[in-house]
Amino acid sequence: GTRLARALEPATGFTLVVSAGGRPPVRGITLSRVASLRRLGPEGYTLDVSASGVRIRAPQAAGLFYGTQTMLQLLPPAIYRAAPTEQRVWRIPAVAIEDAPRFSWRGAHLDVARHFLPKEFVKKYIDLLALHKLNTFHWHLTDDQGWRIEIVKYPRLTSVGAWRQETLVGGQEGDSTTWRYDALRHGGFYTQSDVREIVAYAAARFVTIVPEIEMPGHAVAAIAAYPALGVTGNGMEVATRWGVFSDILNADSSTVAFMQDVLGEVMTLFPGRFIHIGGDEADKTKWKASPKTLSRVRDLGREDEHELQSWFVRQMDAFLTAHGRRLVGWDEILEGGLAPNATVMSWRGTTGGIDAARAGHDVVMAPQRPTYFDHYQAVDRAREPFAIGGYNPIDSVYAWEPVPAELDSLAARHVLGAQAQLWTEYIATPKSAEYMAYPRLSALAEVLWSPRALRDPRDFTSRLAAHLRRLDALDVNYRR
Repeated sequence: GTRLARALEPATGFTLVVSAGGRPPVRGITLSRVASLRRLGPEGYTLDVSASGVRIRAPQAAGLFYGTQTMLQLLPPAIYRAAPTEQRVWRIPAVAIEDAPRFSWRGAHLDVARHFLPKEFVKKYIDLLALHKLNTFHWHLTDDQGWRIEIVKYPRLTSVGAWRQETLVGGQEGDSTTWRYDALRHGGFYTQSDVREIVAYAAARFVTIVPEIEMPGHAVAAIAAYPALGVTGNGMEVATRWGVFSDILNADSSTVAFMQDVLGEVMTLFPGRFIHIGGDEADKTKWKASPKTLSRVRDLGREDEHELQSWFVRQMDAFLTAHGRRLVGWDEILEGGLAPNATVMSWRGTTGGIDAARAGHDVVMAPQRPTYFDHYQAVDRAREPFAIGGYNPIDSVYAWEPVPAELDSLAARHVLGAQAQLWTEYIATPKSAEYMAYPRLSALAEVLWSPRALRDPRDFTSRLAAHLRRLDALDVNYRR
């Protein structure tokens, strides 16, 4: 109630009195937790607006929050302004709404490793997720080009790993001798105090953060900080270009213990159930060329390097499970055998998700088409910011069905939901991130919340026009 009153005050100038318990006020706004509405699930709500006031009812606090978000959207878009506007009378249409989400995992990812994005923008990103009734923020915190989270036990991860000497400008196709770099040192990281602040900020908006710590691949920044983590033990620089690198964590027990120490600190900061360990694009060339690693494969009773990665992931799975958490990884963690409690995030199409769901594992759908929002939004690329490639227009996002048709009803229950991906190789600023995310993320939010049968592209396009005025008020640099 207090948060809603604060949200209404800047634009209206009204300082609403907030009281708990007692008789509902005449023509006021009433928020009530009602156990009998359990059928709506933990995030469902009802919203009734009449001449006698506004009544929001829900079985749990999350539902009340989403009811308030709907109420704000029923007001003129100027309600999102941060100061009084010319609007003097604020009307809400009389409605009776019963609402609940289709999926429990409604998410958006943000890569802050390729380009560091400031804490203030991360909080705005979370605000916009909450506005769209998205409840999961997948925070990609480490990669070859930067380590972005303070780990107290291993300070070089940020003192060394959070900084690169320069950054590749433009694409990297063709002859590498023609590549240009900007000659500018780039970096930054979030202190543990920053992380606690952001986690609390998200929790207040019913957004759960899923942190991602990449392993065993995408580890150049970590190996630059601590060379003993690598296969050769040789020093290296934090990566300055994009792509997949052959540098990979070794499978020594000391390296497993190191990464478990990291996850231990991560768990103290992030109370959510899921911890993401990456697992994608782990180039095993150096493993195959290393007598020590091949000996390790034999000692562990594994067949090959793929089973070695599976063993590595299983160590993390057992560790997280012992601490009451659940491991999430990209679909490559299926190779060599899937860890028993792992959840699969399917990005290379839907095959990995289908295989995992049929095997009884939970799945988050994240296929490049249409959930990669670093792809182009128009066929005419010359009129768009330089991007990673591919064409992913908003109508493809809205038309997407997250549950693959190949799954029967039993396996389909393992599809927790889906999320958007925002990789930042070519997204260097908050405004660039907003341009690539919106309004495509508005479309995906509806796909993940609304029943499939109720989705209507023409109706969505009509309603989007009004929604964009809300984004205008919130200073979101969406693609027009």
